[in-house]
Amino acid sequence: MGEPGAGAPLEAVAAVDVGGTRVKAALVDRAGVEVVAATEATPTGLGRPGALVGAVESTLSRLVGAAAQRGYAVRLGGCGVVVPGVVDDARGAAVWSANLGWRDVDVVGPLEQRLGLPVALGHDVRAGLLAEARLGAARGAENVMFVPLGTGIAGALMVDGRVLQGGGYAGELGHMEVEPEGPVCGCGARGCLEAVSSAAAIERSYAARLGLPEPVTAERVAALVAAGDPDAAAVWGHAVDALGRALVMAVTLTGVERVLVGGGLSRSGDVLLEPLRRAVSGRLTFQRPPSVELAALGDRAGCLGAACLAWDLL
Repeated sequence: MGEPGAGAPLEAVAAVDVGGTRVKAALVDRAGVEVVAATEATPTGLGRPGALVGAVESTLSRLVGAAAQRGYAVRLGGCGVVVPGVVDDARGAAVWSANLGWRDVDVVGPLEQRLGLPVALGHDVRAGLLAEARLGAARGAENVMFVPLGTGIAGALMVDGRVLQGGGYAGELGHMEVEPEGPVCGCGARGCLEAVSSAAAIERSYAARLGLPEPVTAERVAALVAAGDPDAAAVWGHAVDALGRALVMAVTLTGVERVLVGGGLSRSGDVLLEPLRRAVSGRLTFQRPPSVELAALGDRAGCLGAACLAWDLL
């Protein structure tokens, strides 16, 4: 489905994905097309009262303004917002985020009052899995785990065709303990997967190994791995091995048969996938071997999932 012409009415929902480093937003039509999209740096201080709701409202205002400049007559039906951490979808509250610093933030009520639209709130990764199931690499599957690897690590599970909620607590793969004496995590525990295998953890580990004053980006570490750098390979291998252990635990508990890897680290492609597949398959005994694949929607999965949640309200 192509974009409507200038001046044509645009039936859409607003979708906002508040991430650890970036806010991704779009106006999305029923076919899942991001007709107008934007990416911005995540504002600081989102733990302050009213800051999260204000940031979403400001992002949406800029998005609608951009649509108007392009000649669209926008008719918004609703708004979907997805955030990381623990999310109570039913209550419409962002319960907790280790990386962004909020606790028990009411999102849906204040936003509906300000926007005059129905608002859906969801977890960014569960919403990303919903989008992959409807539009991407999980279509036709019933038992899937979606694992975005970026600033942090999370997971979302679809079992027998249902995305697991667990009262907002399901899927916190990044806070599974993989190294009892490992580094301290942002959640306060020690040795969490996120503190060992996230992009930020890889950057810190590589800098510490070489005694560098500043971290090197995970993208650069991946490039060094591909070029055969032994220090990069050691750091990368340690992180991937820990990720493989966590995935096998999840597969054993849930029986998922497809693991979709997304997030910024997934852009390294086979530099990540090949050793990760080996780390998983080498630990399996009786379990059904899962396929380990790249997610299809890239870093737009959360935003498109937010749009799915909004359209489901209408």
